[in-house]
Amino acid sequence: MAKTEVILTHNIIGLGGESDQVKVAAGYARNYLFPQGFAIPLNSANKRRIEALKQRRAEREAQEFNAMSELAKSVSKLICVIKVKTGDDGKLFGSVTAGMIADELKHQFDIALDKKKIHLEGAIRTLGEHEVALHLHAEVKSSLKVRVESLTPIVAPAAAPVEEKPHTEKRGRRVEKTEAVEEKPKAAKGEKPAKAPRPEKKAKAE
Repeated sequence: MAKTEVILTHNIIGLGGESDQVKVAAGYARNYLFPQGFAIPLNSANKRRIEALKQRRAEREAQEFNAMSELAKSVSKLICVIKVKTGDDGKLFGSVTAGMIADELKHQFDIALDKKKIHLEGAIRTLGEHEVALHLHAEVKSSLKVRVESLTPIVAPAAAPVEEKPHTEKRGRRVEKTEAVEEKPKAAKGEKPAKAPRPEKKAKAE
């Protein structure tokens, strides 16, 4: 495939920035870079523009650095809420992706961030809060708190039915009143009970 050298006039991710001299496919330069104004052919006349392009690049990078530094400060205080579908056991169907986080940042906070700047150390597959690294600029890094919540309502386990015991009335015991019986004093052991005196006979009339 034929190659050609060009001078970039704009920053193109994966290719270079303003004033960079790069080799690209001739068809790519002819059909895309040149018509879009992203590059110019490398020749003696265009080389004079390199200094001006370098100055433009320096200004752009300074603006990006300042903007990303401010964004890093503000985004570190945010909590981005991601709502997902889960099973009854709370497990996610799939995982939370960088694209989902970028979409929610735009929706919730009107922050446009390239998903390529969101770096996930591993797939997010659990509910709760997660710390996500952000590579906003070559010299600016930050972090974002992401809270994953379930859209599936949590069903509480049904309580076991309590068996009701048959209700029985407890009747109070009736206290029968008994008449106190006077006990006769018992005679001491060995003593004979005293005999009641006999009634005296009336004297015979003389």
